[in-house]
Amino acid sequence: MPPKKEMEEVMAWCDKRKEESKRVALIEKNPFREKFRWMFRYPFIEIDRPIEVASKHNIVYDSTTRTLWVFLNGSWRKIEEDFSVS
Repeated sequence: MPPKKEMEEVMAWCDKRKEESKRVALIEKNPFREKFRWMFRYPFIEIDRPIEVASKHNIVYDSTTRTLWVFLNGSWRKIEEDFSVS
């Protein structure tokens, strides 16, 4: 999965967009598609949309728990950060 630094950048951007728009939930074009390899598959980022109604082709950000979700193998899964074993 993605490095923690990249995930933090995506979550910070989502928080900023939500604050700027002053909306409860929003869908934004994914500006990280070219920047991060793991984000290329997702055309949009859905900020604070319930996963029950979110598109399975997009990435979902939940600002209350600060988590990113993707639809994988038939269910929604939380994106976990990379870790290294030394």
